[in-house]
Order: sequence, then C-alpha cells, then structure tokens
Amino acid sequence: METLFETAFLVALKKHASIKKLVKKKIDMIIDNPLAMGEPLKGNWQGFYSCPVKRNFIIIYLYCEVCRKKGDNNVVLCGDCHNRSDKTLKFILLGPHDRTYGVD
Repeated sequence: METLFETAFLVALKKHASIKKLVKKKIDMIIDNPLAMGEPLKGNWQGFYSCPVKRNFIIIYLYCEVCRKKGDNNVVLCGDCHNRSDKTLKFILLGPHDRTYGVD
C-alpha cells in the first residue's frame, strides 16, 4: 500500500502533537483495512472517507481504488491521479470535526 500525506495533514499533525500516538494508531488501522475503518462521505466531500481519532476529531482520506471504481475520481480530480496505483491511500486532513469539514 502506497501512503501519502498532504501538507495540510502534516501541519495539523504537528499542531495537535498531543494526540500524535492516537493518530498513528488510526493511520495504521486505516492502512490495514481502509474500507472498514472509514465512513464514505457525501456532497462536497464525495469520494473521501472520514475516520474518528477520538470524540469530535477526525482524519479525512482517499483510497484510490474505491475512488476510481465509483467514478469519484471525476469529482475529486487529484492532480496526480494517473501517477498513483489503485493501492494508494492519501491522508488529506486532520482536525476537529467542525473545523475540518469547514476547510475549503
């Protein structure tokens, strides 16, 4: 499994260093089984998945295989989509639920 971390995710991880161990544990669980750990999102977040780290704190990620199978890649429009294998996980955002979904 290829794993990528967006800059916004890494910045948020640094900002919320107090829960770094919890985030690492969730990331490992997502890598082991991305579909079982995450909830598919809808609307403006179509194609993405969210996974709670702790109460009201989430990880948002993409799983390329599912994104392509559902045709969500035509909505998400990743700039590097054609350069990535189906077995790619992209960790996009990390943060408090309301603030994370509010990111444009």
